[in-house]
Amino acid sequence: MAKLSARRLITAASLPAMVAATLTALPSPANALSADVVVSAVYGGGGNSGATIKNDFIELANLTASPISVEGWSIQYASAAGAVFQLTALHGSIPAGGRYLVQQAAGAAGTLSLPTPDATGSIPMSATSGVVALVTNTIPLVGCGISCSTAPNVKDLVGYGATANVETLAAPGLTNTTAGARSGSLVDTDNNSVDFTAGVPKATNSAGTTVTATDDPGGGPTGPTPGSTRIHDIQGSGRISPIVGQSVTNVPGIVTAVRTTGSSRGYWMQDLTADADPLTSEGIFVFTGSTSPAVAIGDSVLTTGRVTEYRPAAGAQSLTELGGPIATSKLSSGNALPAPIPVSFPDAFTKTGSLEAQPLEPSSYVLDWLEIHEGMRVTVAQDTRLISPVNTEFGELWVTLKPTQNQTPRGGSAYVSYDDPNSGRLMLQALDGAPAANVGSTLAAGSVGVVDYQSFGGYVIQATTLGTITDGGLKRQKVTPPKKTGDLSIATYNVENLTAGDSDAKFARLAEAVVVNLGKPDILALEEIQDNNGTVNDGVVAADQTVAKFIAAIVAAGGPTYAWRSIDPNDGTDGGAPGGNIRQVFLFNPARTTFVDRAGGDANTAVSVLKVRPTSNQIYLSASPGRINPTSSAWSTSRKPLVGEFLYDGDKQLFVVANHFNSKGGDYPLTAAVQPPARSSETQRTSQATEVRNFVADLAAKSGNTARVVVLGDINDYQFSPTLATLTDNGALLKPLINDLPVNERYSYVFDGNSQTLDHILISPTIKGYSYGVVHINAEFSDQASDHDPQIIRILTGCGSEPLPDRCRPGSPVVNVP
Repeated sequence: MAKLSARRLITAASLPAMVAATLTALPSPANALSADVVVSAVYGGGGNSGATIKNDFIELANLTASPISVEGWSIQYASAAGAVFQLTALHGSIPAGGRYLVQQAAGAAGTLSLPTPDATGSIPMSATSGVVALVTNTIPLVGCGISCSTAPNVKDLVGYGATANVETLAAPGLTNTTAGARSGSLVDTDNNSVDFTAGVPKATNSAGTTVTATDDPGGGPTGPTPGSTRIHDIQGSGRISPIVGQSVTNVPGIVTAVRTTGSSRGYWMQDLTADADPLTSEGIFVFTGSTSPAVAIGDSVLTTGRVTEYRPAAGAQSLTELGGPIATSKLSSGNALPAPIPVSFPDAFTKTGSLEAQPLEPSSYVLDWLEIHEGMRVTVAQDTRLISPVNTEFGELWVTLKPTQNQTPRGGSAYVSYDDPNSGRLMLQALDGAPAANVGSTLAAGSVGVVDYQSFGGYVIQATTLGTITDGGLKRQKVTPPKKTGDLSIATYNVENLTAGDSDAKFARLAEAVVVNLGKPDILALEEIQDNNGTVNDGVVAADQTVAKFIAAIVAAGGPTYAWRSIDPNDGTDGGAPGGNIRQVFLFNPARTTFVDRAGGDANTAVSVLKVRPTSNQIYLSASPGRINPTSSAWSTSRKPLVGEFLYDGDKQLFVVANHFNSKGGDYPLTAAVQPPARSSETQRTSQATEVRNFVADLAAKSGNTARVVVLGDINDYQFSPTLATLTDNGALLKPLINDLPVNERYSYVFDGNSQTLDHILISPTIKGYSYGVVHINAEFSDQASDHDPQIIRILTGCGSEPLPDRCRPGSPVVNVP
């Protein structure tokens, strides 16, 4: 994390030597990058309420090593609309590497006079938004609309705040107490938003005399004084600030953390003096947008801004913060930080109903405990266990403060019901990054940070200090024991947007999983196979190159030469990444099983179940491969199930349905403002489950309940969800094999620290003897080939009659745990 030790002022302290220029600069071509004279500062709050400098001003800078004459030039100003420009004539020259100060109108307030100006005008500039142009003549700009930066003789132009008359994008909006300053070495990139930042007003004339807004005018205070509003007044004793929407001035605090990357930059500050109400937080986030704040941890600051409630996502709770325009005054540096409060969670996660309408009860509910510490320094004062792999890209990890809560054998926290979201979960985001680590590793006590409500919805500790992580020794699993001759193995694997353009390394990793970890399954249903050029959105839907590359990688890893079947979707109709056209694909080993091909299957034709004779229980598919009712609204912008008819052991018929139901996008987070969270995506998945259930029921009815059916894939829902109840007909039609496992082993995916089941294998009652397991190779590891773990079933040979031999008893494990 960047830590700045000096106060940000309006201009840089020194200028680099530049290439020598002539005494009189030639006018720049329209919209050229000015390499000699630029506008270096603009300030329109002079003499306004809260301002210390009496006058508005514009400052110019000479970037060269020679004086430059500005005789006959002008500074021109227009309001944000930019229709009419007012003009101030310039005279004299700007010293080599020096400044030139143009004084404008004065206000009624302020205590500091500008240094002796080099030019004087009477233009009352806006404190918030406006346009300043440096022009190489004294002819008023007329008729250039909002494109004055390209007008003839315009040397430089700065549009600030809410104006469209800019170079590329506007500089930040200003206030009575902030000015716009050209950043760094004052280089002109023709992008006002990049070139300018907002900060403490500072003005320098050609003689080198400087006045800064924080200077002592004599006999008075040396800087701003704290206002009457404190952080706890802003936070209040509920989730929503009692003064939301109001502007507050000079709120005091100590900077406790700084975020200097992304579009949500800012800093956290905390009041050292707490009030008597335990429900009011003493910390708050100050939002500075895409501008990095010029503060450092330990700075004592006074902050002026507007109280806002930022709601990062639909249904999420809001974060109370100070928003723009922000003015920050630094009083001192290197101050001691407030002592961090140990994180201590109650048993229950949350109450029901609208949380924002209910009083806070931090001793009873985890979400309430986090809310009353929003923005404050806290510490994880105990050793904790990682229940998610570290996301090294964003420095994110989840730990559990309740180590025995739904603990999986491999160290995670199993998500076992909607009523039990695992109240011990805590997310940390290391502001300086975090090393790779897997589920089951240990995070040593001592992590310190501030409580935030992050952009995807959910509380997080923005950690300025992260405890040491010790590896837990987690290993990737393999199916065991080896498959017996005659057994038929079937697996499902979401390969996460695989396309022919992916690296050879990704294909090799996925292929190794098929050969080594899954033991070369006879049938493999793949989800998220993209078309040949991935997310290039050009109408390509074929995936033959993607599949061929995967099969070649499997052969290279020591596996069989799989054959494959699939149906190309219509372009842009099946969801997923735009242009990717993901679909399901069957791989099968021709030495072990036969795919029964029947023509007629395409993107739009529904497969149906047909009888060989009206009085026979022999059935077949109208098309193989085929799709289940693909024109149904249930499959709108979602993947359609792929159905195939297989034969194994000679004449044993098997119907396999590969699925990828719609995602949970749009569902509210577990920390939603209204509890329990809305699950809007569930409606479509229930409709999809109905379509598949009806198809399987038709297979069962027309076969006299003799059809062998395997339904598998990424169902995108839990074993306890309405989706699974619908799909299985409450267990009467299909058996979800995940329920064969102990409750704390039912997972194939890790999200928000919850080990959960999204992938499933379900079987018809006609399949008697089988073994089954989830093969944990991805979801618990920082280094992943996919974000899903595959699952596998072995249909065991010699299990067609009662009583079943011991090896045929349902639920025989296929994977050793852990």
